[in-house]
Amino acid sequence: MTIVSPYFTFPAISWWASVAKAETVLFDAAEHFQKMTWRNKYHISGANNSNKLSVPLINGRNQRVPMREVNIHNESRWQTQHWRTIVSVYRRTPYFEYYEPSLQPLFEKQFTGLIDYNKATIQWAKNQLKFQFEEEETDTFIKNYPPDVGDLRFLKPPQTVFPRYYQVFEDRIGFLPDLSILDLLFSEGPRAKDYLELVAASFLGA
Repeated sequence: MTIVSPYFTFPAISWWASVAKAETVLFDAAEHFQKMTWRNKYHISGANNSNKLSVPLINGRNQRVPMREVNIHNESRWQTQHWRTIVSVYRRTPYFEYYEPSLQPLFEKQFTGLIDYNKATIQWAKNQLKFQFEEEETDTFIKNYPPDVGDLRFLKPPQTVFPRYYQVFEDRIGFLPDLSILDLLFSEGPRAKDYLELVAASFLGA
C-alpha cells in the first residue's frame, strides 16, 4: 500500500497509525503550504491543557508557496523554547531519559527549510518505532491519486476512539487523544508500535 502525505512536524498518533502498514510513503514536497494545519505545528501535553508548539516561518503563515520553499525563522530561538517545554512536561515520564540523547540534537542543529526539519522529525520517530516503509518524494504536485493510494493531504483522520495510555497529567486534565508521537513514545516506549497497530486496526473498522 502507498500513502501520499505532507511533511508534518513530529506527526500525530493518527498519522503514524495511518502509515503503520504502508509499504511506501510518498511525501509531497510540491504542495503549497497550508496554514492552520500541522505542517509546522505539533501538540504535546501540558499541566493545564495541551500545548501547541509552532515552528516560526519566514514570511509567516500566510504564504502560498510550495512546501520546499518554506523557510524557518530561526532568529526567535524557537528550538530552545520548544526543548525547554518538552523537558518541563515529560522529564518524569517513563521513557523520556531513554529518548532524550537522540532527540535533543533536533533542537540544537539549525535547519533552514521547514521540509528539512520535518523530515528529520519523521525519520527520528520512524527509527524509534522501527517502521519499515520506504520513503519517496514527489517533485510535481498531483491533485488526485488513484483510489488505491491513501491520501493524507486533505482528509481528516478517521473518527475513532483512541485507547487510553499513561499520560503524565491525566489525573489533572484527563486523557488527551491524538497528540504528537512524542507523547506516546515518552509514555509507552517500545509498546508504542503495538498501540499504533491497534489504532490502525480501528481505522479499518471505522
